[in-house]
Amino acid sequence: MIRMVGRHKTPPSIRVKSWFKAKRKILFLGSLFFLLFLSIWQIIAMNYPSAFLRKANPIDVALMLVKLTLYGDTQGITLVDHTAASVVRVLAGFFVASISAVPLGILMGLREEIYQSSKSVIEPIRFVPPIAWIPLTILLLRGFSRYVFLIWLGAFFPILVSTMAGIKRTNPTLIELATTFGANKNQIVSKVVIPSSLPEIAAGMRIGLGVGWMCIMAAEFVGAEVTGIGKLIWDYGQLLQVDGIIAGMIVIGFVGLVMDWIIHTFEKRMFKWRREIRV
Repeated sequence: MIRMVGRHKTPPSIRVKSWFKAKRKILFLGSLFFLLFLSIWQIIAMNYPSAFLRKANPIDVALMLVKLTLYGDTQGITLVDHTAASVVRVLAGFFVASISAVPLGILMGLREEIYQSSKSVIEPIRFVPPIAWIPLTILLLRGFSRYVFLIWLGAFFPILVSTMAGIKRTNPTLIELATTFGANKNQIVSKVVIPSSLPEIAAGMRIGLGVGWMCIMAAEFVGAEVTGIGKLIWDYGQLLQVDGIIAGMIVIGFVGLVMDWIIHTFEKRMFKWRREIRV
């Protein structure tokens, strides 16, 4: 009788132990740096001359985070509701920016004449800060569309420029090699140029996501809606409660970190062929 022996699978507990063993040094240094950061923060807050700014210490901020999560702010709106509102707005604007900037960037990267003919319009707009559009956006748009437009405006140009740069930086040797093997123009674009530019596009999307968060915060400061992390920070700023302000800032940083990590993880899995330089 022939006995079929399958591939041995490592138990999850062993995989977890192996991961911790490989990351042990990074985890130790990261924990040490985090504790050092909290200690410096606590010392500065305790010795600050202003009494109400002493409430900005890590303990009071942590208590405020718990309070906002369980009981909500002055209007009873919880931290989860504020965060969800901001995340939905950012994702909507970021999605619109990605599906509009990537195809246009590819087209402009491939067709220099299209970029040159539209340069006199696109480039001046690119240098206008998205925050400068807020008064006009408040007058022309209402509700959800206002935030989507501002985030689109902030994320669009980093993605567009990165896409164009990725197209133009395609290795000429790859194109020549594809031509030698008989590839036509469409095959070169779809099989060589666009795949080669994907890492640059992903980098532009990460930058655009960060700019999108900046835009949503500024828009929510002056927006009429009652939800959003920006609105939460603004309300606690009006009340001079620094612990509430910092709590909102921490949530922004954490959510932004998670979203950036998701994009970066997807990028690493998709582009395993890309070699990273380590010194």
